[in-house]
Amino acid sequence: MKNASAARTVWRKSSYSCAPDEGMCVEVAALDGARAIRDSKDPDGPRIAVSTISWRALIRAIKSDRM
Repeated sequence: MKNASAARTVWRKSSYSCAPDEGMCVEVAALDGARAIRDSKDPDGPRIAVSTISWRALIRAIKSDRM
């Protein structure tokens, strides 16, 4: 993700992941056919990209408390 398109990536903080008193949040960005995830405290650090299908499966599992 370290390329010209990464500079234009729009990251948003996940409202479900933030611990307000500790500033620990996960940020998510929409990519073509995928979602990228990073730690808000380390925006230049490691990132994970998963397919949109995998992202939706993860969200369904979290919402149904199967994680």
